[in-house]
Amino acid sequence: MITAILLAAGESKRTPNENKLIKNFKKKPLINYILSALIKSKVKKIIIVLGHEQNKIKKVLLKSKKINFVINKNYKRGISSSIKLGIKKINKKNKGFMVVQSDMPFIKTLHINKIYNSLINNDNLVHVLKYKNKIGNPIGFKGPVISKFKKISGDVGAKYMVKRLKKNTNFIEVNSSKIFKDFDLKKDFS
Repeated sequence: MITAILLAAGESKRTPNENKLIKNFKKKPLINYILSALIKSKVKKIIIVLGHEQNKIKKVLLKSKKINFVINKNYKRGISSSIKLGIKKINKKNKGFMVVQSDMPFIKTLHINKIYNSLINNDNLVHVLKYKNKIGNPIGFKGPVISKFKKISGDVGAKYMVKRLKKNTNFIEVNSSKIFKDFDLKKDFS
C-alpha cells in the first residue's frame, strides 16, 4: 500500500489575513485541487496533517473514505513537524509513502500515479518528478526512509531528503514545469 501525507498545517504567512488553502482559485478552494487528484489516484490512504485554522480547512475539504486526519499542534515548528506526525500514521507494512504539498493546483492524478507506479515497480528509495533540471513535489519514498525523516527538524521538507539520497533516486520525467507551481502570494490566484 502507498499512503499520501498531505501537508495542510501551515500559517500562509505570505498571504496576510487569509488562509491560502481555503482561498478560491477558479471557484474552488486551493487545497481541493490536489485533494481531488489524490482521491482519484491509486493511493489507498490520504493522511491530511492539519494545524493552523484546522476547522476552517476541514469545512471546505472534499470528502472521501481514503482520508484520515492528524492535528499538528506544533505546526509553528515548521514543515518537518508535520511530515514526522504524518509518518507516525503510516502502517509498517506500507511499501511507501508520498509527501504532498497542499498549495499546488496543477498536479494531476496522472502525476501522482506516475510516482505511485514508480514506488511499486522500482527499488530506489526516492521517487520524484523532474522537468529538465528542476524537481518538484509531490515526492515518493520507500518505507525505510521513515527512519531518516525522524531526524529532521525546522522548515526542512521532502526535497531535503532528495538531496541526501540523490544516488538512490528515480527521476520521473514530466513535460512541463508548470505542475511545480505552488501558490504563496495573492497574485498567484489571479
